[in-house]
Amino acid sequence: MPRVGAQDERNDPWGLGMDDPTTNDPTTASGDGHLREDADSKDRQLEASRVDVEGTHLTTDQGVRVDHTDDSLTVGERGPTLLEDFHFREKITHFDHERIPERVVHARGAGAYGYFEAYESMADVTVADFLAEAGRRTPVFVRFSTVAGSRGSADTVRDVRGFATKFYTRQGNYDLVGNNMPVFFIQDGIKFPDFVHAVKPEPHNEIPQAASAHDTFWDFIGLQPESLHMVMWAMSDRALPRSYRMMEGFGVHTFRFVDAEGRGTFVKFHWKPLLGVHSLVWDETQKIAGKDPDFNRRDLWKAIESGSYPEWELGVQLVPEEDEFAFDFDLLDPTKIIPEEQVPVRRIGKLVLDRNPDNFFAETEQVAFHTANVVPGIDFTNDPLLQARNFSYLDTQLIRLGGPNFAQIPVNRPTAPVTTNHRDGYHQHQIYRTQSSYAPNTVGGGCPAVGGDGEVFRHYQERVDGHKIRKRSESFKEYYNQATLFWNSMSAPEKEHIVAAFQFELAKVERKYIRERVVEHLNRIDHELAVAVAKGVGVEPPASADRPNHGNSSPALSQVRPGAPIDTRMVAVLAADGVDEVHVNALVENLSGMGLLPEVLGLRDGKLTTTNGSTVETDRRLNTMASVLYDAVVVPGGAEAAQALSRDGEAVHFLAEAFKHAKTVGAVAEGIDVLSRAPIGEVMVATDADQPVNDRGVITQGRGPDKNRLEDFCRMFAEAMSLHRHWDRETDAVPA
Repeated sequence: MPRVGAQDERNDPWGLGMDDPTTNDPTTASGDGHLREDADSKDRQLEASRVDVEGTHLTTDQGVRVDHTDDSLTVGERGPTLLEDFHFREKITHFDHERIPERVVHARGAGAYGYFEAYESMADVTVADFLAEAGRRTPVFVRFSTVAGSRGSADTVRDVRGFATKFYTRQGNYDLVGNNMPVFFIQDGIKFPDFVHAVKPEPHNEIPQAASAHDTFWDFIGLQPESLHMVMWAMSDRALPRSYRMMEGFGVHTFRFVDAEGRGTFVKFHWKPLLGVHSLVWDETQKIAGKDPDFNRRDLWKAIESGSYPEWELGVQLVPEEDEFAFDFDLLDPTKIIPEEQVPVRRIGKLVLDRNPDNFFAETEQVAFHTANVVPGIDFTNDPLLQARNFSYLDTQLIRLGGPNFAQIPVNRPTAPVTTNHRDGYHQHQIYRTQSSYAPNTVGGGCPAVGGDGEVFRHYQERVDGHKIRKRSESFKEYYNQATLFWNSMSAPEKEHIVAAFQFELAKVERKYIRERVVEHLNRIDHELAVAVAKGVGVEPPASADRPNHGNSSPALSQVRPGAPIDTRMVAVLAADGVDEVHVNALVENLSGMGLLPEVLGLRDGKLTTTNGSTVETDRRLNTMASVLYDAVVVPGGAEAAQALSRDGEAVHFLAEAFKHAKTVGAVAEGIDVLSRAPIGEVMVATDADQPVNDRGVITQGRGPDKNRLEDFCRMFAEAMSLHRHWDRETDAVPA
C-alpha cells in the first residue's frame, strides 16, 4: 500500500516548518482560528528565505570572510591585476549576471502581499476551497503593471494595466491574471505576437517607448476591426489610472466554476476598488512622467507603509450553462463584455494588500503568473485567446527565470504541500531522498500516490467534436456594437477625452492613409466621434454614418460618479514666511481628520515663520514638487506669505495648473490674493468670513478672526474633492 501522508520532512519540501496546511488546527492559530492561520501561511513560509545582514561581516559566496573589497589584487601599486583574485572575480561575475530578461509585456510593475477574505460560501457553484466558507482568508501576492513599456518606462503612460493575483490556497496556487480593462485587442492568441510587435517601439529605431501613438500600432488596428472595442477603452480615461488603488481589475475571459457534481457555471471575474475608479488627465500624465516616473508604484508603496491598505472586492458574473447562447455576442469572445445591467456583479469577497515586499527583484520581479495555474473548482473555456495564454505564460517563464524549477523561488512557492516526480534542471533546490522518480512505482512505496481521499483537480467534462480547421466562428465577427455601447455610456467630459486621445495618437501617425482607415472604422462606431476625430487629424470628415448608433448604454462603464471616498487623497498647502499659523494648523488637522493627506509646501525647506512669530515645519519645498502630484491645493492666509507666493511664478502656476486639471482649489483670507494672481478667469470668491463659497470646485473663505478654525471650509473642501474633478470649468484658455 502507498505510504501517504507521513508527516516528516519529505512531505514538507517547501520548508513550511508546519503541519499540512490543509488541516484546520485552531490551536496553532491566532485571533480568529484557522481563518487567520490561512492568511499568515505565506508570510511564515517566506520567513525561512529572509536574510538580514545587520551585525554581520562580509564574506564570499563560499562563506570566507574578506578583509578588503575596495581594491583588486595587483602586482605592486600600479601593476597588472592577478587572476587569482577570487574575490574580485566572484564579485564582478555575479554583477555581470544580475539581470534576467524582462517580461516581453508587463515588464514594468509593482507588487504587494495581502489576503483575500471570502464573504460567503460559493459551494453551490464551485469546489474551490478558498471560496468555501465565509471569513476564510487566503494569502495573496498581487502585481500591477503597464503592458507596452520596458522596465525603465514611466508609470503614467497611456496603456493597459495588468492586475495579476496569486492566491496561495490550501489546494495549490491559483492565478487570476487580468487587466484593468475587461476586454482585449484580439480574439485569437495566434495574433498576439502581431499585436505586441505592432504596439512595441518600431524596430528600425526603437521609438517610441511605452506609447501606442505611432504608425505600426494604428496600421494594425485599422486592419483588425476586432480591436476597436479595446481601443475605445485604451483611448478613454481608463488607460490613465490615478492610482493602482483606484483601478478596476477584470479576468477578461469567461472561465468556469465547477461544483462537486461536475456541473459548470460560466463566470466573469471583477475587482472593484473600494476607493472608487478614478483617473488622471492626459496633460497630467505627461508631466508626471517627468516629475515622478514612479508615481503609481510610489503611491502603492506609501499607502501600505502608512497603514492605508488598498482594498478591492471580488465580484463575479455568473451565467448558467443553459444560457450560453442567450446574448447577442459570443461568451467565448474576449473582445466582449457582459453588461452589468444584464448580469449583475455579485460581490463575494475582499482583497486587502497589507505588506510590501522585502526585495523587489526576489519577489516582484521573479513572481511568475500563469493563467493555467488553477485549482479544483475553476476551469477554462474554449476562448481561443485564453487557450493561447495557457501555453504562452509557462513558455516565457522557462527562458526568463532560467529553467523549469522557477516554482521553487520563494514568492512562487505554494503553501500547499508539493510532491512531484520532477527532478534535476537548473536551480533545483530540493534534495530528494527517494530512489524513484516515476509513476507507477513500488521502489518508493508507490509515492507520491495518485489521487487519494482529498480533493483532486478534475477537468470539466465537455464533449468536443469537429473537424480540424483554421476558421473564426461566425459569432465572433461583430466588431462595432460594444464599441458603440462604450461610447454611449461615457459622460460628456469622458467623450471629450476620448476624442482628444484619438486626435493626439493619430496626429503622431505619419501615413495619412492609416489615419483615414481608422476614421472609417470610428464612423461605424459613432458618426459624431468620427467627425470630431477627423477634424483634428487632417482627414476629411465622413459625410454620413456608415451604420446607425443603436442607442444602448451601460451606466456602469462610466467613471463619473459623485460621492467617491477621498481617503488618502493628497492636498498641497502652499506657504511662505508670514503664513497664518492658525490657518495652517487648522487645515492640516481638519483635512487629516477627514482621511486626506495634507502636505505643507514652503518656498524654502525647514521652518517658516508665522504671523504670530512662531514657526511651522514644511513637509517639502514647493519647487521640488508639482500640482500634478496632488489631488487638490489650498492657500492659507497671512499677508506677508500671500505677497511672497504671489511673486513666485511656480506657486502661481501651481494653482493655475491644478485649476486647469479640474482639481479642487482653495484659499483662505489673504490666500485669495494669491489665487487671484493665477490666470484662471472669472471665479466667484468669498468676501467675508461668515460662509465659505464654492464656485465649480474653487473653495474660498474671507478674512476674519472668528473663523480661524475653518471647520466649515474644510468640510466644503472635502465634499468638493469627493467629486474627483470639476468638469464644468472653462479651462482651454488657462496657460498651464
